[in-house]
Amino acid sequence: RTSGNVLTNISPTPHKHNLTMKIASLLTAAAAVGTTSAFVAPQQRNTASTTTSLDATIAVFGASGLTAQECVYQAIKDGDKVVGLTRNPSNLLVPKGSGGADAEKPFSDPNLTVIAGDVTNAADVAKVFENDIDGVIIALGGKTSDVGVTMLTDGTNNIMAAMKDKGVKRVAVVTSIGAGDSKDQAPFAFKILMMTVMKKIFTDKNNQEEAVVNSGLEYCIVRPGGLTVDPPTGVINVIDGEAGSIPRADVAQFCLEAVKDADFPYVGQTPCISSVGGTSWVKDRSKAARGEM
Repeated sequence: RTSGNVLTNISPTPHKHNLTMKIASLLTAAAAVGTTSAFVAPQQRNTASTTTSLDATIAVFGASGLTAQECVYQAIKDGDKVVGLTRNPSNLLVPKGSGGADAEKPFSDPNLTVIAGDVTNAADVAKVFENDIDGVIIALGGKTSDVGVTMLTDGTNNIMAAMKDKGVKRVAVVTSIGAGDSKDQAPFAFKILMMTVMKKIFTDKNNQEEAVVNSGLEYCIVRPGGLTVDPPTGVINVIDGEAGSIPRADVAQFCLEAVKDADFPYVGQTPCISSVGGTSWVKDRSKAARGEM
């Protein structure tokens, strides 16, 4: 979202050129923040809940995106079934962060169903819900020049309408630090981008969030800090202050728990998450928490 070619769109007058270089420097520094240890975490699931179960069928929209790939891959490795919708199924690969030696290879699995389609087409979205879906992850992305300036909002509205039609309640929606009321949690350099070259996409993100909040669904709007494709750190912090960086693999873990844990503590909330600072959400990986005792 903050690539060099985006920054070069700023007019190269001497003053603006210096500002551009400063922004690039700050963004590079922010992305380089290192993280280590601990992990983030649900409580034991209530198996009597009608919301989700330990082994779930999860719908992932935008399935070939970098964060969505992590959601798909981790869910499959955890024993869940996944139904993914993407415009480009061939782009669904083993993710860099969690994939190890298999990273960037084509990914397929008997428990993975991939549907080619567009979220702005209600008929394509409906195909996903021909399966019995327990929870939904919306991790849409793409350049506005390619997908349109209202894709996030229009697509999310289609997904939520289909959820209501099928009685699916739980949804995690990945937006961004700086969206909604989190503007002050974005680093200064990123705020400048939000007000300039990223203004259109943030208008769409804000409208998307508003639609989700007013949907009546059991939602968690996930606002990650600066995204990386590093391996998972095991650290996911819900933060109140300025965001640092976080691997997409850790964001995916948070999203999966948001739709699988009946007692997830951030339902109906818009947590900003980072691997730096904040209050850790520590994942319980014990047998008891997995319902095995």
